[in-house]
Amino acid sequence: MLWLTEDANLICAHQTGSVTGFSPSQIWVTVSNRRVLIDPDTVGRSIAACNMVPPLGKPCTKTMAVITGYSGLIKIDGKAVCMSNLTGMVDAPAPPYSVRTPGQQLVVTDT
Repeated sequence: MLWLTEDANLICAHQTGSVTGFSPSQIWVTVSNRRVLIDPDTVGRSIAACNMVPPLGKPCTKTMAVITGYSGLIKIDGKAVCMSNLTGMVDAPAPPYSVRTPGQQLVVTDT
């Protein structure tokens, strides 16, 4: 699994909404000069352009708690690194958001 950086592209389950506004909480570790995302950098972020509209349902507008995708071994400032298998809840009755691209292709981990 690849580490996520601030250039990661996360999408809602409808495959149209894109997570925006990453503000990495650490400055110590970078990949190609882009900061690595850690717990909870993907939580509470806006989701733009989800195509779900009423009456079919509520559009995804915000990321919520992470379900899976934090490293169990690698930590920065005591917080787990976000990995490319990351999924999390959204503020709509919908399946989890997920990673489309991790933002880098150099750093890989198994856990």
